[in-house]
Amino acid sequence: MNQLIQRILPTVQKPARYTGGEYNEIIKNKEDVRVRVAFCFPDTYEIGMSNVGMRILYGVMNEMDGVWCERVFAPWADMEEAMKTNALPLWALESQDPIKDFDMIAFTIGYEMCYTNILNMLKLAGVPLRSADRHDLKNIVYAGGVCAFNPEPLADYIDFFALGEGEEIAVQIVELYDRAKQGNWTKEEYLRQIAKVPGIYVPSMYEHVYHEDGTIREIVVAEGAPKKVTKRIIEDLDNAYYPTKMIVPSTEIVHDRANLEVFRGCIRGCRFCQAGFSCRPVRRKSADILYRQAVETLEDSGHNEITLSSLSTSDYRQLPTLTDALIPYCKDNRINLSVPSLRADNFSRELMQKLQTLRKSGLTFAAEAGTQRLRDVINKNLTEEEILTSCAIAFGGGWNNVKLYFMLGLPTETDEDVLGIAELVHKVILCWKEHASNKKRGLRVHVATAFFVPKPHTPFQWEQQITPEEYLRRCKLLKSHLYSKSVEYNYHEPYLSRLEAVMARGDRRVGAVIEAALERGARLDGWDEFFNYSAWLDAFDACGVDPEHYTVRGYGESEILPWDTIDVGVRKDFLLREKRRAYDEKVTPDCRSACSGCGADQLLREVKCDA
Repeated sequence: MNQLIQRILPTVQKPARYTGGEYNEIIKNKEDVRVRVAFCFPDTYEIGMSNVGMRILYGVMNEMDGVWCERVFAPWADMEEAMKTNALPLWALESQDPIKDFDMIAFTIGYEMCYTNILNMLKLAGVPLRSADRHDLKNIVYAGGVCAFNPEPLADYIDFFALGEGEEIAVQIVELYDRAKQGNWTKEEYLRQIAKVPGIYVPSMYEHVYHEDGTIREIVVAEGAPKKVTKRIIEDLDNAYYPTKMIVPSTEIVHDRANLEVFRGCIRGCRFCQAGFSCRPVRRKSADILYRQAVETLEDSGHNEITLSSLSTSDYRQLPTLTDALIPYCKDNRINLSVPSLRADNFSRELMQKLQTLRKSGLTFAAEAGTQRLRDVINKNLTEEEILTSCAIAFGGGWNNVKLYFMLGLPTETDEDVLGIAELVHKVILCWKEHASNKKRGLRVHVATAFFVPKPHTPFQWEQQITPEEYLRRCKLLKSHLYSKSVEYNYHEPYLSRLEAVMARGDRRVGAVIEAALERGARLDGWDEFFNYSAWLDAFDACGVDPEHYTVRGYGESEILPWDTIDVGVRKDFLLREKRRAYDEKVTPDCRSACSGCGADQLLREVKCDA
């Protein structure tokens, strides 16, 4: 280990965040390596090491001959201060080498409020922030992840974006770089060639021209660049790479367990959900493949818990088969099986009884809205009867802890809808009193409300966001009608969600705001102890950018949107149709009941959606 790093470690919290050396990390001989990739997660070690996508791509790139991919995470404030004091540049965990010495610097971005962390990590590494200031082939900076579906706020800083699922495209990116490096290409030559790879968006090849009112007048596409960049998907998940030899962290992380991805996409069409539309179409793994991967992962890692993950796990058709196989194995080996992302409309007594044989944990249902009218508006396809029936099954089976998630500020929401949440919670309490098989422990109902953020590539991408002040008024109204001592109520920070909306729907002018906020001390914005709203407000003022242009203003249906260059497979006319159905309070059936014609099946070569 670098001696300077070793000297600093005793002075900071959780030194294991920065040391590497974990079981199953990949070390290579530098003499055999032609391309070095610094794979950066723009948040702390505990968050990044819980990310399944990062685990997959780390393994994919390290399986390539002559390529070494190493991990980099954002330092906590104490480590950042020590790095500055000792002139220590940001380093990669495996080799302890500074990332400015790497060929490529890749970021995976899953949350908009990590944008300052991206710039800060480049700054700590000693790498120029802006793409235009990085002239050589070395230190090519690229990014992927769900936030890349609106890349414009970071367009001046990232050389190119990889859109969609990365198992195949990551290999093509690095292979082309290997050719470029061996052929002494310039950076411009590499970018021109990488722009020809399906799923790659090179911001410098697109010019945004604005009207005087700040809306986009035109997007000018350079010669050789596609007018639309379509995301990449993996069709055959059974044969796709999946790491069963996962790195075992040396310190506790957020999701400190094995993780099994059962399928991708979602059959539902919740109109607020970006992942539900941008991850289409549905593709699943076979139960026998999943069982083998689960056993291999558990036996190699030594974990005593495994989670079945997806956007809606109870929609996985082979879930009964998989759980029938896994539960005996888990029981024999004292392993807890966690099945999150359950739907209240298909939570079964049979599944509950199976899970009862293992450790009981709390149940979580995302009702999203308190009235049927508003649930129809957002296309939740969930009735009050289904919610209460699921609760009755759970309470009858001995569960005494339920979490209910809602959103405030949804399109067309009224005070009556807000009070409907309190009424639904009251009915859940009555349901427990009637059906609970274990009343000695008492009931805990955890209610949480999030501030609705309109996201790109959803039917609500054009919608207004209410002001933080109005959101807090609705929170206060709801809290005043939650009378039971069994209820615990929490709500999200509204000013953070306001900024999230700006980043999610922002254009290229927002990039300067991010940089200005960083200069004023903004970083680690997703952590309450670091979030500095005044620094952001100062940054908006300094850059002459009005955040309400991206929030309460909303967007016109005929307006050119900053992300219109990006194609996630779901047609814009379909999203508009869904928006109008929302205002008509009409539901759209899920993909299994009837194909709604969103267009995502065209991404499959066989034109078949595995819903």
